[in-house]
Amino acid sequence: MDTSYVILGASLAGAKAAEALREEGFDGPVVLVGDEPERPYERPPLSKGYLQGGTEREKIFVHPAEWYAEHGVDLRLGTAATAIDPAARTVTLADGSRLGWSKLLLATGSAPRRIPVPGGDRPEVVYLRRVGDSDRLRAALRPGARIAIVGAGWIGLEAAAAARAAGAEVTVLEVAELPLLRVLGREVAQVFADLHRAHGVDLRFGVQVAELSAEGVRLDDGTLVPADTVVVGVGISPNTALAEAAGLEVDNGVRTDRHLRTSHPDVFAAGDVANAFHPLYGRPVRVEHWANALNQPKVAAASMLGREAVYDRVPYFFTDQYDLGMEYTGLAEPGGYDRVVFRGDVAAREFIAFWLSGGRVVAGMNVNVWDVTDPIRDLVRSGREVAVDRLTDPAVPLAELAGSA
Repeated sequence: MDTSYVILGASLAGAKAAEALREEGFDGPVVLVGDEPERPYERPPLSKGYLQGGTEREKIFVHPAEWYAEHGVDLRLGTAATAIDPAARTVTLADGSRLGWSKLLLATGSAPRRIPVPGGDRPEVVYLRRVGDSDRLRAALRPGARIAIVGAGWIGLEAAAAARAAGAEVTVLEVAELPLLRVLGREVAQVFADLHRAHGVDLRFGVQVAELSAEGVRLDDGTLVPADTVVVGVGISPNTALAEAAGLEVDNGVRTDRHLRTSHPDVFAAGDVANAFHPLYGRPVRVEHWANALNQPKVAAASMLGREAVYDRVPYFFTDQYDLGMEYTGLAEPGGYDRVVFRGDVAAREFIAFWLSGGRVVAGMNVNVWDVTDPIRDLVRSGREVAVDRLTDPAVPLAELAGSA
């Protein structure tokens, strides 16, 4: 049997998995396969610091270029995998060659959803996912440039903030009534609407895009939004085609157990593509954020080596827009909470928002308030009921409420 451990996806998750295998003492062959020409890099800077020019290109990479050879990792870039044969334990590559494996990790990530309108693939349209996309958009951000952004999600709003920082004119087009409405709910979504309007962004809600053209964005009511560059950020979809064709269980991502093992005992998944059973929630959870890609690979690597490891971290993500920095801890999905309460000064954008279900904190978001993610995480994990008057009182330590003081 081939003893190679093969990782598909030379991303943050793939690179951290290779690193974790070596740290766990695995000294066999490790092959890391990626279809991009760049070595593994982190994606958050592509819509944040790197896009704005504050983060140097070399800083986005997970490891120095020499790390892979020094650690015996066979890094194959610009190489797409086209098929997985679980019975033969092989991966077929685009050039027709095959790799044998004893354990396989899927870190294939996700891809931007294409907007299904005429002109959705025009050269003026940027789908911000890869470093080349960030380079293209960065070159377009200049004083007076007209930037239209379709979708008021995290990518769209971060791109809007970067564009305004560069002096561009920005219009954001969103089908919902507020930005991030499904993710944050009305109370907190309004904070982000107010933030962007205060920085001169033309926010248009409840609009439908009919066509993208060289002139800009045509709405379904005939209105033309002039634009030199159009950014589309309408969500991402997990890259599950290889797994599905291989007969693995796929449902909103590649389904895994709490050890990140798929329906095949020697195939694992991590990062955006993994819809992993989460012990805290008692169900599969797929999170499309950096923290999962950073932390899941260590558990996957340990599981690949036959060790007992469980992924049970509370979901976490962050954003930076203008003078607003925030961290979000937990999981508050539509229908999963019944109340939102605040601690601090919402008008000054220095506060913590809590999503509650039956008096229990299911998620917390700290905005320009720092060093509180640990007690927020402990509150979420504890599942205990909390008195709202104490939760919203800045004089009551969060650690005390979480029982971790």
